Amino acid sequence: MDILLYIMIFIMGTVFGSFFTLAIYRIPKNQDITHTHSYCPNCNHKLGFLDLIPVFSYIFLLGKCRYCKQKIRPRYFIIEILSGITFVLVAYLMNIQVDNLKLTVLAEGAFMALYLCFIFIMAGIDLENRKIDKMISMYGVILSIAYIIYLCVIENASIYRYIIYLILYIFILILDSVTLKRYAKNSYVNGIIITAITMSIFTGEYVMINTIIMTSLAVSFNLLLHKIQNIRKRVRREKKDYGKNVNYGFYLGIANILNVIFVLAYYKFLI
Repeated sequence: MDILLYIMIFIMGTVFGSFFTLAIYRIPKNQDITHTHSYCPNCNHKLGFLDLIPVFSYIFLLGKCRYCKQKIRPRYFIIEILSGITFVLVAYLMNIQVDNLKLTVLAEGAFMALYLCFIFIMAGIDLENRKIDKMISMYGVILSIAYIIYLCVIENASIYRYIIYLILYIFILILDSVTLKRYAKNSYVNGIIITAITMSIFTGEYVMINTIIMTSLAVSFNLLLHKIQNIRKRVRREKKDYGKNVNYGFYLGIANILNVIFVLAYYKFLI
């Protein structure tokens, strides 16, 4: 029975992944993500049901649009697969089983699924546009507040631990509003900070510290590769320019998911 449950979770994860690809494409363009029918970004033809089956549609169509025959970007297939695998792996490590489907377990699983939505979409948009979208940031804030209420009311967690995070949210949101009003644009740094606070609330300080360390190592390695490539191409660039286009939100998202999986596996198998 557990196998059937995990198959269902995988399917649900791929459906979420399909939604992630849509959101990552449309949100930066300020397009509707709930009511507008899915369409091919090349020929704008509306997609039918058979074109929208996660994973399988890409395979059966050989990675091409049914209507204009243009190649579909592999990211759609990759995100759907990764989303499905991540959902199953996290559910398994959280001990979500048929004989363990209590209300608290389902609630924790639902919050984790919604949190993964935040991470996937935030990281995907940042990778494509180097931008922490404000709408996604607010989704993370609202989700975090709902999670804090759940922890304090249902699981009797101490509110004092989260008061600091709520104060930080308020401070950064006010700062971001001032920045938006003065410079007519969202602050990337403020978006990263809001993302880090949301991660801390859901995954804890230990995971967040490891996430920052892993992100720093990944960014440093990326900058080193760019520097080596520039030396080989004999391109001269000032040191301060190296970090301008690094997708910090993307690296944070990947590092956070990996650390969550590692910690869950540690508690499941070693404790």
